[in-house]
Formats: sequence, C-alpha cells, structure tokens
Amino acid sequence: MTSSSHRERVLITGGGAGIGAASAERCRADGYEPVVIDRVVDHVPGGIQADLSNPAETARALEQALAGGPITRLVNNVGVVVPAQAQEQTLEQFDLAYALNLRCSLQCMQALLPGMQAAGFGRIVNMSSRAALGKDLRTAYAATKAGLIGMTRVWALELGRFGITANAIGPGPIRTELFDKANPPDAPRTQAIINAVPVKRVGTPDDVAHAVSYLLDARSGFVTGQVMYVCGGMTVGVAGV
Repeated sequence: MTSSSHRERVLITGGGAGIGAASAERCRADGYEPVVIDRVVDHVPGGIQADLSNPAETARALEQALAGGPITRLVNNVGVVVPAQAQEQTLEQFDLAYALNLRCSLQCMQALLPGMQAAGFGRIVNMSSRAALGKDLRTAYAATKAGLIGMTRVWALELGRFGITANAIGPGPIRTELFDKANPPDAPRTQAIINAVPVKRVGTPDDVAHAVSYLLDARSGFVTGQVMYVCGGMTVGVAGV
C-alpha cells in the first residue's frame, strides 16, 4: 500500500461526519483508501451521495463503489437516533431506524461479500451502541443496534471459513452532532451522562476510530463475533462477562 493507486479500499457508510468521518480519516492514515457513502458528501473526496434508508439508492451507490473493483473492508457506520418514550415511538421512526441502523448493513455486506470470498479475506465492522444494552427513550434505536450485534455474531459464524471477520463496536456517549442533537450540552440529563462515565468525560470520534482501525487490520484475524465497547467504562457491571 505504498502507492495511492494501489491502496486497499474501505467502504464506510455515513462517513461524511462524526464517527464515520473520523474513521475515514484514520483509514487514510493507516494507508487505506476510504470510499464514503453518505447523504451529504460535498466535502468528501470521491464521496458517493445516497439516502441509505432507501434500498434502491443504496444499491446504486454500492454498484458505483464496486465499479472500481472488489472492496474487502466494510464499516457499517450510518445510523439515526429517534428519541421517544416507548408509548410515543412512531412506526415511521421505527422503520427509519430499521432501514439505516440494520437493513443497510445487511445490504452492504451482501454486495461486498463476493469480493471478500474471492479474496479469501474480509473485515466487517458494524457500529452498534452501548444503548443495545438498554437505555431510556431509545426503543427503536436500542432494538436496531441490538439486532446489529445479533447479525454480527451470525456473520462471524458463517463467514469465518472464508477468512472474513465480523465484529461490532458499541460506543458510549461520543461527542458528535448526532449525540448533541439527542443530548443537548446544557441539559441536566447530558451532565448526568457525563457524571456516570468512569473516566469522567464524553468520548471523541477518534476514540472510536482507533477501535475501527484495530478491527480492520489484517492482523486481527483471530477476533470475530465480538462487541468492543468504547464507552469510558460505562458498560462495567452492565454487559455480560
């Protein structure tokens, strides 16, 4: 990977901002060529614009991404938070969370899988959330992020014989635009979140990108089907051992 024209490519959904953008930048630093699909990519070199909640647009974007050849690394990062009390969570909100947080990941994996199988190598990183363990105001979000962990485990079992690993990352509170929208900085609830973090700070997108980098590495081939919580210790005493 000494020449940019021969860099291995990494597909990153939702790579235009937040954790996705930090992951794309880390991939560049690691010597990969990130291929970003997002709703807004004006500022992303070579970015592919698509509404990933729409299966047809997603298929078009994937076809465009794969026109340059197989891609053997995938970061299913795109997602949406639709906060609401359980009794107020609308079906439209739930369907949107399902489309972006779960269905899109399956569609991207299936599109890249033939190239991974042919290469005898693949790395899949699915961006779940600590909310998969349970969090108030997160019926749709927690359900879809927990579903993503379930898919990750199945893929690890089914795809391991092809040299493909599948792992999930469970970020805790990370300072992104998405986080700030759901958790206003000046809200007492947000301060309570920070107080509950053992390391006493909110995480950064770079914290998560570092975990992405590890799981994408060719040397991480004996780690699969796992959930890596990047949460400042918030899952201690909550997640199973």
